[in-house]
Parts: sequence; structure tokens; C-alpha cells
Amino acid sequence: MIRCVVVRTTITLDDDLYREVKVQAARDGRTVGQIIEDALRARPGEAAEAAAIEPLPVYGGSGVLPGVDLGDNAALRDRMDAGESLDALR
Repeated sequence: MIRCVVVRTTITLDDDLYREVKVQAARDGRTVGQIIEDALRARPGEAAEAAAIEPLPVYGGSGVLPGVDLGDNAALRDRMDAGESLDALR
């Protein structure tokens, strides 16, 4: 005999997404929970792949400005907060 344990939890969803799921559930005669369960079961690894950060575009240029150390967060933050115009940083 297979025993199924039901766990109740609270999740936060985007309002538009929730409305879409609610409409789909009503149309299919199912609950919102059933729709979400089926979506999670159907593609367990896809959510992580979709959330992967796209690489930033790389533009031609001379690279990092002289004196800028990308490994020194505090110095980099100070340089960015110095209020220099964008043209001065190019």
C-alpha cells in the first residue's frame, strides 16, 4: 500500500499568474492546487533552468579602467558612487 502524505504550505504567486491558473482550474474543473502540483511534477528541473541568469552582453572596449580592481568590492563601490559621469568612466 502506497501512503500519500499531504503537506499544506503557503506560496506567493504573481497576481497575473494566479489569475491565469485560477481560470485554467475553473475551465478544467480542478483546484488551483492540482494545477500547481501537475505543473511541478511535469517539469521538475525546468524551473531552475528558466531562472538561470542570462549572460550579460559584452561590448568591445579597453576593458577595466586603470586602477579598478574587480576583486575589491569596497573600492569598486566607492568608485561607482563617486558621481563621475558615464562619459568619464568610458
